[in-house]
Amino acid sequence: MSRFVDLVVSAVLLAGLYATMAYGLGLIYGVLRVVNLAHGGVIMMGAYLGWLCYERLGLDPYLAIPLVAIASFLFGVAMYRGLVRRLPRGPAGGPASLLLLFGVWLVLRNIAYLAFTGNDQAIRTAYSSRSLAMLGSHVSLTRLVVLVIGLVIAALLHLLLARTMLGRAIRAVAQNADSCTLVGIDVEQIYTLTFGIGTALAGVAGVLLATVFSFNPSSGSSELLKSFVVVVLGGLGSVYGTGLAALVVATAEVFAVLILPSYLTTAVGFLLLVLVLVLRPGGLFGRRALT
Repeated sequence: MSRFVDLVVSAVLLAGLYATMAYGLGLIYGVLRVVNLAHGGVIMMGAYLGWLCYERLGLDPYLAIPLVAIASFLFGVAMYRGLVRRLPRGPAGGPASLLLLFGVWLVLRNIAYLAFTGNDQAIRTAYSSRSLAMLGSHVSLTRLVVLVIGLVIAALLHLLLARTMLGRAIRAVAQNADSCTLVGIDVEQIYTLTFGIGTALAGVAGVLLATVFSFNPSSGSSELLKSFVVVVLGGLGSVYGTGLAALVVATAEVFAVLILPSYLTTAVGFLLLVLVLVLRPGGLFGRRALT
């Protein structure tokens, strides 16, 4: 029973990180129908920004989150205005957006190699090794904070989409951009803000990742793939589904250690992805519009 409780707690804590990594990717696809392959590079960039704030400025990584979010938001706005906006809309723009955003990711990776070399880095604070007793188990303080921040981000994203004029405009554009143009909504502005918000969420996920795991310029590839698995499982465009899918993936990976070698547990999420695409292509909790 003690081992079972430990695994359940680990799954819930890991789900908080997975959901935070996936929200930005899901939001951008849900509105723009663009698979942001630069997502992994932005996560890596956010990790380095958080590390720089801690190492050079002495700023606690969690207090650096607003700064990283603002920097990532501005980068996302610039990326949309300078690059993504110029792509053709519709199916014809799909391959072009994949190649373009993959190229952005490669540029970010090489900039990181030039600036920081290929050495592993990590954010290690005075409380990084502390733990709390919970349900008869000891929980890492940093992982618990990541879960809490992930829940706060989910709540704020829900409030933004459901209770604000901007959120209503985002949901309307996600459903039918042409009709929004007819009623006076500036669709390009909504696209810009959405891309900026999604990029900001990726940057924040990078800071949280850096407080739990080590990272280097090659980081981001596994995070992108895991985010993609979570978003597809949850249903492309479904905010609620993304959070639930993160819990499903994390639980499957954590409990897989009981029957599989540790190096094979990461493949469990991709096995789930294949099964869902075959049996339920819309995702486990799929919706046609942002919810």
